[in-house]
Amino acid sequence: MNITENKNGNQLCLSLEGRLDTTTAPELEKVIKSSLDGVTELTIDMSSLDYLSSAGLRILLGAQKTMNKQGSMKVTHVNDTIMEIFEVTGFVDILTIEK
Repeated sequence: MNITENKNGNQLCLSLEGRLDTTTAPELEKVIKSSLDGVTELTIDMSSLDYLSSAGLRILLGAQKTMNKQGSMKVTHVNDTIMEIFEVTGFVDILTIEK
């Protein structure tokens, strides 16, 4: 998985490409934990994400909990397959999702 960081003041956009699964989730978790200081708006761009596992969902949930304390988070450009995962798991009620 490739993670591209784009920081602009207090805004951070993380663009994900490839697969977010058990193997790559720790990498995203590390990037999120090291990048959120002073961030009040976090955007996770999934336009190039092909696959999302439960390990990836756990990382997104952790990021949402952190951002609830210091600002807001949104997930953008979600494909139909990943949107179905969000719907089945109830994450549509937890995350702000923009297709």
